Amino acid sequence: MPVTTTNLIMGPATLYIANFGAAEPLDTDVNNTPPASAWTDLGGTQDGLKLTVDQTYTELEVDQIVDVPGARLTKRLMTVETNLAEPTLENLKYVLNDGVASSGAGFKAFDPVYASSATQPTYRALMADGYGPDQRRRRVILRKILSNDKVESTYKKDGQTFFTVKWAGFYVSSSIAPFHFVDATS
Repeated sequence: MPVTTTNLIMGPATLYIANFGAAEPLDTDVNNTPPASAWTDLGGTQDGLKLTVDQTYTELEVDQIVDVPGARLTKRLMTVETNLAEPTLENLKYVLNDGVASSGAGFKAFDPVYASSATQPTYRALMADGYGPDQRRRRVILRKILSNDKVESTYKKDGQTFFTVKWAGFYVSSSIAPFHFVDATS
């Protein structure tokens, strides 16, 4: 198979976050910045943006044959991992799934919200705008996400401080896919 060099992709993506259920830009608007009224730009990232779709297939088995006759998809998890290069209190709210920000004369503060195993978390939506084949725009939308891994922030004399974050995508409904990819074609 020959290599189509215009299908090779390199470059950063811009990351946006919105409330769960926020209006998504139309596919025809893939070349446009999403509306700031719903989608918040999370700022700079470091070390890229990693999109993962982890699929688990459970094998079927019968007594009559030794070969595996097939498999069924029994679990699918999409994640987005990155380092937010702008470790602001506003971004801390997003990486911890919620919180209360306050400010006054000469200060800003952040407190996490009370949560228990019976508390419904604050789901959000995530959008990554990057490049696809032919150096045209590619947009990936995760429609229902939570930050579900440890959040780290390191202070070092010889290194930049980040918020490391890993968001996981969740089921939305039987008529709405949990994630959506769209590539510009012109």
